[in-house]
Amino acid sequence: MRPGAWLRIVLLAGMLSAGAGRGAGAQALVADLSEHLIAISTAFTGTEVVLFGSIEPPGDVVVVVRGPPDAVVVRRKAPTAGIWINEASMTFADVPSFYGVASNRPVREFASEAALERHNIGLDSLRLDAVAPEQYNPEQIAAFRAGLIRNMQEQGVYGADIGRVAFLGDRLFRTTLSFPANVPTGQFIVSVLLFRNGEVVAAQTTPLFVSKIGLGAEVFTFAVRHGAAYGAIAIVLAVASGWLASVIFRRG
Repeated sequence: MRPGAWLRIVLLAGMLSAGAGRGAGAQALVADLSEHLIAISTAFTGTEVVLFGSIEPPGDVVVVVRGPPDAVVVRRKAPTAGIWINEASMTFADVPSFYGVASNRPVREFASEAALERHNIGLDSLRLDAVAPEQYNPEQIAAFRAGLIRNMQEQGVYGADIGRVAFLGDRLFRTTLSFPANVPTGQFIVSVLLFRNGEVVAAQTTPLFVSKIGLGAEVFTFAVRHGAAYGAIAIVLAVASGWLASVIFRRG
């Protein structure tokens, strides 16, 4: 975490404490992030962002982090003549490229099933829509959905466990959001939900941006905007590298 982020946390904590002391005039839920931009360079190995907030008690807090959505194809392989080949596939639309949940206690202890489904809280309640679902039966969709979640967990972009939201007193809370080295780029949405009596009574959404910087970002942008030219350059460089290596070995 950058040094300036700690100053932001301290200032935010002071403002939240002051707001909590105003009693009935205070907002039911206020939260913010220690930083709103994650800059990815060639030396990036992952990072953490602190979320800090205040509630008007009583209540439970849930934090949901979602990465930019995208279509994902899940393939099932089967052995044929001793070779594993793709037997079937299913496409899911608007799949979060990153997903994580944190809470001050197990969500099923205080949240209704309807609320969990409505707000996509937890992997069991995460909405993942198959493209052309009429072509498959429910068992097939469930199997491919489980495979999609398993793949995302293996990549480290879906949390297998629910993170911990810690209360400092009965009003202030905080949690640490962890992002791996392979975190996708784009705009993330960090949602903070306040629960009472099984339902959401207040919510706040904060954007978090993940962006490449430096030479890696320039190469990535060029590859996206000029795919054909990037491919031609890559081929030329590969041929040149092979020729140079052969010359070196012949001389050796």
